[in-house]
Amino acid sequence: MASTAHAILPQRTGARLVIDALEAAGVEVIFGYPGGAIMPVYDALPGSKLRHILVRHEQGAAMAADAYGRVTGRPGVCLATSGPGATNLITGIANAFLDSVPMVAITGQVGTALMGTDAFQEVDIFGMTLPIVKHSYVIRATEDIPRIFAEAFALAASGRPGPVLIDLPKDVLQRAIDAPAPLPPATPAAPAMPDASAMATANRLIAEAKAPILYFGGGIAIAGAEDALRAFAARTGMPSVATLKGLGSLAPGTPHYLGMLGMHGTRAANMAIDAADLLVCVGARFDDRATGKLDAFAPRAKVIHIDADPAEINKLRAAEAGLGGDIIAILDALTATPADIAAWTARCDAWNRQSIPRYDAPGAGVYAPALLHDLSVAAGKRAIFTCDVGQHQMWVAQHCVFHRPQAHLTSAGLGAMGYGIPAGIGALFAEPDATVITVTGDGSIMMNIQELATIRRYGLPLKIVLLDNSQLGLVRQWQELFFDENFSEVDLYDNPDFAELARAFGIEAFTVDYREQVPAAIDRLLAARGAILCHIRIDSRENVWPLVPPNRSNVEMLEQRK
Repeated sequence: MASTAHAILPQRTGARLVIDALEAAGVEVIFGYPGGAIMPVYDALPGSKLRHILVRHEQGAAMAADAYGRVTGRPGVCLATSGPGATNLITGIANAFLDSVPMVAITGQVGTALMGTDAFQEVDIFGMTLPIVKHSYVIRATEDIPRIFAEAFALAASGRPGPVLIDLPKDVLQRAIDAPAPLPPATPAAPAMPDASAMATANRLIAEAKAPILYFGGGIAIAGAEDALRAFAARTGMPSVATLKGLGSLAPGTPHYLGMLGMHGTRAANMAIDAADLLVCVGARFDDRATGKLDAFAPRAKVIHIDADPAEINKLRAAEAGLGGDIIAILDALTATPADIAAWTARCDAWNRQSIPRYDAPGAGVYAPALLHDLSVAAGKRAIFTCDVGQHQMWVAQHCVFHRPQAHLTSAGLGAMGYGIPAGIGALFAEPDATVITVTGDGSIMMNIQELATIRRYGLPLKIVLLDNSQLGLVRQWQELFFDENFSEVDLYDNPDFAELARAFGIEAFTVDYREQVPAAIDRLLAARGAILCHIRIDSRENVWPLVPPNRSNVEMLEQRK
């Protein structure tokens, strides 16, 4: 007699549902570090399609996930346990938030019965991260895992991207339930176009302009709008300037491109902005490092502001035409061209010629701007530079040549030291065939130097350029210029031998002291098949020029004395 019993479906734990949800979201790589509360997820991880990268500090996990998100455009994923594991993610989450990077941060939490009791390794990571996430969840019911994960990935990547936090109590992960099907992330709705009157106003302003400037930022890369921007620049012929995050959005050699504006921008860019009668601002937010003294920024210019996030429009600078929505569609719909700007472009080109940097610094020591320029040219179009924060960050922005915005990964809004090496790791997992170069300083590298072990563990061919001036260089420069040379706590005289330290991690390393060694050093860096660190000693008195003093107009920049 045949059995009439129904087949019993196997139940799945919450931890297994987390793995199912990550796979359904198309996740391939996770950066993380295990611990008690998140251990059920690690128990479910073996045998999945996911590749877990064990970092040596949770901050490294968040920053590697950030870089992965910047390069791929898909949410990077980081995973940590409760308490210190979760709090160690915070700087990386803040970094992603301020630079609008898609990320899903997953944290373990104590069991729901213990929440609010000051249990071991309990912190309110939900509350701690509220100001630095796009959205956050505490999952209290196991059956909610598929829905919430699908929502989280859709939110992280849609509109203006950003980090989303998911906090997972341990008992929710351990509970077994009848398995609901995993849900793919929802397809975000297409952003609406601005109304016809705003578009008409913008086209009229472009047609009437005599001295227009195209001012673009990180929103170009986020929207994938590089081609639309390049077409707009070619169609209108207007001069252009980039923010720190906008670098690479226009191809090198684009006519009338004046470089980066702002505190460490080119004289050409800052002079042109000051003289402009129209700013076409695309995917930029009038950040203080770009504008200097805000009420002195482009004082004679009307503004067309284009941004995927309507909240940015009119936030810091009133716009005559505010165009929120799909950046590509808006740029394509701006068909007007300025009537006669030949005299203006000639004036901007003259400023540009006067701003060409010189690389013939006197002396036998290594001149960092020249080295970085030559390295970027030799590395080629597919190279990716990840950067720490300090003088070297500004030299990279000023002197390296970028062919796409994904080639320049830098902590722009937060300015977080320690970003460079974890970002290099994330970039290599995002584009394994790319030449990835981390430029760091002797101060910054010590923030996350433990990730050299991660590089060794996974055989990552990261090329590290360490500029060592035995100083916290940018702080020292400000103390020199604005604090009466009262050099307070910036001397790093007791640095280790960084080449020897790298070799202790199993990484090839060598040291450069003189300019004549630079060409061979570049060749060795680029030819290395595995990880390599080039330790370069530079003059501790070298400064970044130009520099706009605080609360001054961008045209009041200080420049290097000849």
